[in-house]
Amino acid sequence: MSAAQARPKHVEVKLTPARIGLYAFLLSAALFFLLPLYIMLVTSFKTMDEIRLGNIFALPVRVTLEPWITAWTAACTGVSCEGIRGGFWNSVRIVIPSTVLPILLGALNGYALSFWRPRGSGVLFAALMLGAFIPVQVMMYPLVRILASLGLFSPLAGIVAVHIVFSMPVMTLLFRNYYLSIPQELFKAARIDGGGFWRIFAQLMLPMSTPIIIVAAIMQVTGVWNDYILGLVFAGRDNLPMTVQLNNVINTTTGERLYNVNMAATILTSLVPLFIYFVSGRWFVRGIAAGAVKG
Repeated sequence: MSAAQARPKHVEVKLTPARIGLYAFLLSAALFFLLPLYIMLVTSFKTMDEIRLGNIFALPVRVTLEPWITAWTAACTGVSCEGIRGGFWNSVRIVIPSTVLPILLGALNGYALSFWRPRGSGVLFAALMLGAFIPVQVMMYPLVRILASLGLFSPLAGIVAVHIVFSMPVMTLLFRNYYLSIPQELFKAARIDGGGFWRIFAQLMLPMSTPIIIVAAIMQVTGVWNDYILGLVFAGRDNLPMTVQLNNVINTTTGERLYNVNMAATILTSLVPLFIYFVSGRWFVRGIAAGAVKG
């Protein structure tokens, strides 16, 4: 094969009306989602005197970090004026166990339903999937009563248990479909070699599950961090997550409404999901392509 034949051919892209329309739609959609973020960002660096001028699209004339400092350390969340840093650490304490435990339990459920298939596994899987379609609000009051009777209504363990319960259907589905894409011969070979339930799971399945674990972690961290209603109801007064405290900051009716502080607090609350998206977005796509939706 000659060098000319080996060289990749240049593909000329023609701007057809359909392609132009597609680009216009994508550009409009990007602007639709990015414009509010731009307004939030520039407003958070302005002084209140500059905000009162009314030009929300203008860049700040004098950049100030005071709204960010106030939002983190001194913004009032109800009767407390200690900023949203307390909510940040509450969210961290909620997110870590609410991510690790559901992933382990979901992987265990998916492994058992895919390879061992105990009696009644089909009914169990159907029940889990049914739970995924029941609205959270429907189960709110029964869960409140159950957790109150167990003494878990306000402690950190209560909100973690609620997140585990509501995440089980999706986590089980992800891992079950991923394990169904693994050849059964591999599992049978491990069984012939003397591997039991836990040994095969720990030494064979979990090391092969890195792509889907990344997918599950991204979904769970983002979902738990952005949660508002469950944290408001089940976290208790001492464990309110960042989203609940952000709502208290923005909706306060006392004193002057500090729009720059509100915008800074909103961006601070969304930094973790944004960071996860920019750092792990490509891993999420790879994990999905590796078998998260197969089966």
